Amino acid sequence: MKPIEKYSEIRTQFKIDTIKNPDENIAYLTHYLHNRKNGVSKYYLHKAKAFFEKTMQQSLQKSLASNLKFDIPFPENNKTKFTFIDLFAGIGGFRIAMQNLGGKCVFSSEIDKYAQKTYELNFGEVPFGDITKIDATNIPDHDILCGGFPCQAFSIAGRRMGFEETRGTLFFDIARILREKQPKAFFLENVKGLRNHNKGKTLKTILSVLRDDLNYYIPEPEIINAKYFGVPQNRERIFIIGFRKDQNIDAFEYPQPTNEKITFMDIREEKEVSVKYYLSNVYKQTLIDHKNRHTSKGNGFGYEIIPNNGCANAIVVGGMGKERNLVIDKRLSDFTPVTRIKGEVNREYWRRMTPREWARLQGFPDNFLIKVSDVQAYKQFGNSVAIPAIQATANILINKLFIFVIILFVLQKL
Repeated sequence: MKPIEKYSEIRTQFKIDTIKNPDENIAYLTHYLHNRKNGVSKYYLHKAKAFFEKTMQQSLQKSLASNLKFDIPFPENNKTKFTFIDLFAGIGGFRIAMQNLGGKCVFSSEIDKYAQKTYELNFGEVPFGDITKIDATNIPDHDILCGGFPCQAFSIAGRRMGFEETRGTLFFDIARILREKQPKAFFLENVKGLRNHNKGKTLKTILSVLRDDLNYYIPEPEIINAKYFGVPQNRERIFIIGFRKDQNIDAFEYPQPTNEKITFMDIREEKEVSVKYYLSNVYKQTLIDHKNRHTSKGNGFGYEIIPNNGCANAIVVGGMGKERNLVIDKRLSDFTPVTRIKGEVNREYWRRMTPREWARLQGFPDNFLIKVSDVQAYKQFGNSVAIPAIQATANILINKLFIFVIILFVLQKL
């Protein structure tokens, strides 16, 4: 039988679909394919081999071409500078940034099956599922741990309990992996509100565990706004960077703004968009009435129209996420509805941004594949990280690590 030469053949033969055919064995197989020529393969080989040979009735190693081609939008760089893991991976914003800088992902985890689908389409890898059920010893060694974890409160019962105090939260899973694998560095991302969450106690506990229990050097976390790094979105997120203390790094400066002027017009769809993104006149009036009620009470709630030369508000899941980022686009030529709506399509050209525009607001390249429903796409991009801000910060982190390695090498030669 002719050897399998392209990843797309694997996808077809195994009918990879995280929604219709969820199977953890696919995660083992795809992770093995990405790592079969390095020492990381030992973490995945046993289950990948058993699954492949049971399904295909032939040898795994003999069935693959020596140079399997990953015909996907974002293949890995052939020249690997460092390794990383992608926790709470979403649709791979961290992965794109780290691969752009020469990183190789050796493990990914994401619980949402729709996000898993998007991740697999773009990276040729199905992330493992629920991180709380994954033994840290089964995660490969790596240089950098990456993750955008949810903001959760801790149950504090009097005196400080340290590491155990975080049990029951998803930060605990980050902490236990750091304790077991001890990577050289980590990069965590969270919402801006983490700084003041539970009167500051949540962040204080996180930093205490990282510094005191896990022995990492943690510079003061920084709130970084994506709009200063090449995307027209006012998105503030807190970044937490850490270095293992034996790296002898005791200073870190977050990136300076690029001052690149980018507006909505720079990321707007090039062609006329579907009428389905245009509001009905009934819903448009509902939004106006809603805003007027809040304005009369002195509140600033309600819809917002982003001008072509303006900057979008933070894109978020739920609430008024889409309505806080409406635009006026007069290119619509046919007002005939294509979905069931109340009333008619508005004649003032108010519309929602499209999923592709949301992708661009987060810095995703246009070759990033979106093959889920609009509902899921908005959720996925709203939950993602802003890639340019992540990459700018990660670049400094990586340079710090490399400088230390070079200095250590020189000293050993003296």
